[in-house]
Amino acid sequence: MENIRKYLEKTISIEDVDWQFFVSKLKKRTFEKKIKLLNVGETENHISFIQKGIVRFLMSNEEESKEVTFGFCFQDEFVSAYDSFLIQKPSLYSLETLTKVSMWSITYADLQKVYSQTKIGDRLGRLSSERLFLIKSKREQSLLNDTAEERYLKLFKERPNLIEKIPLKYIASYIGVTAQALSRIRKRIS
Repeated sequence: MENIRKYLEKTISIEDVDWQFFVSKLKKRTFEKKIKLLNVGETENHISFIQKGIVRFLMSNEEESKEVTFGFCFQDEFVSAYDSFLIQKPSLYSLETLTKVSMWSITYADLQKVYSQTKIGDRLGRLSSERLFLIKSKREQSLLNDTAEERYLKLFKERPNLIEKIPLKYIASYIGVTAQALSRIRKRIS
């Protein structure tokens, strides 16, 4: 749990009394590899901090080959279908574990209590939302401005040890190319 505090305190200092209240609302959850944490049509009720593992965000069609991977979350990061979580409406996408995952989760109702009953709750919520917005904006700009090769190289540079654990078909989908095109990109840069 100290990793959660370190992560949050990069942005804001948290008094012990507020920290204890927040921690009292967290529940440890573990999942095996290839487990759907959230399916399309379900409402996200948790925001979770990944202690260990990798989660992917995907949109599915009837055929598995038509799945689109549009995000990953790794150890020491928060994960949630955040839009569904915020408005408490069904999600249009799924979350799936790519490895065994252990995480600390807080429910929507308990997070509202943290917001209303701690000194830093509202500020923490705002700063977290701003951070998520910046990540989303960076991803959208990369899709519009960078080539697939540049997106691959950025992902490899930002996550060199973790990218080895993600199947290439998911990486290809994430950067917006076929598995064959990713294979050619990898050949070119090696």
